[in-house]
Amino acid sequence: MATVSQAQRLRALLEDAIVEGRFAPGARLDPEALAREYQCSRTPIREALQQLAMSGMVRVVPKRGTFVTQLSVTELVERFEVMAELEGMCGRLAARRITEAELAALHEAHEACRARVEAGDANGYYYENGIFHQRIYEASHNGFLTQEAARLHAVLQPYRRMQLQVRHRLQGSFAEHEAVVAAIAEGDEARAEALLRDHVVIQGERFNDLVASVQSLQQGQRA
Repeated sequence: MATVSQAQRLRALLEDAIVEGRFAPGARLDPEALAREYQCSRTPIREALQQLAMSGMVRVVPKRGTFVTQLSVTELVERFEVMAELEGMCGRLAARRITEAELAALHEAHEACRARVEAGDANGYYYENGIFHQRIYEASHNGFLTQEAARLHAVLQPYRRMQLQVRHRLQGSFAEHEAVVAAIAEGDEARAEALLRDHVVIQGERFNDLVASVQSLQQGQRA
């Protein structure tokens, strides 16, 4: 099971607050006020904000502070399209290049996801899901691809978390993982690529769910 640092937990709390509209787009995030709110020192708050800046959820303006950013539906869909292609490529290469040790690590990450699904723990699944995907990136044995996939994954993390709140999506995501693991273990490059691409891409009902979630968020900010 993944060990989550205080900064990671604070990042998750701040992600939730941003996605849920508690901190509106353009709002300034005051580290001292956040430290008081979350009853912690400013050091993990600063670390959490740095992580959020790297993911694109906030932007740092020199001499002014840290401000919330927000992606439009169009920007989100564009990024999910690219993410789907990167994930597919990672799956294809992993199916060809994964080592026995890496496959064992992937199975371990998959079982950690299973435990979270059985517990109905969407937040816990969110963390384990990140490790699951990272295992596949690393098994591609392409450093540049691993770096770019991980970077874009971070940008989309809050929105992927939002997707997991949709009814039955947790179980659906895990079932898709199961098929991906089987394809990689069997060395089926084409199937692993297609399964991972479909796992990530936003289309059909998933697109409608994303639009509804973003619209709900925007309406809450205007209220």
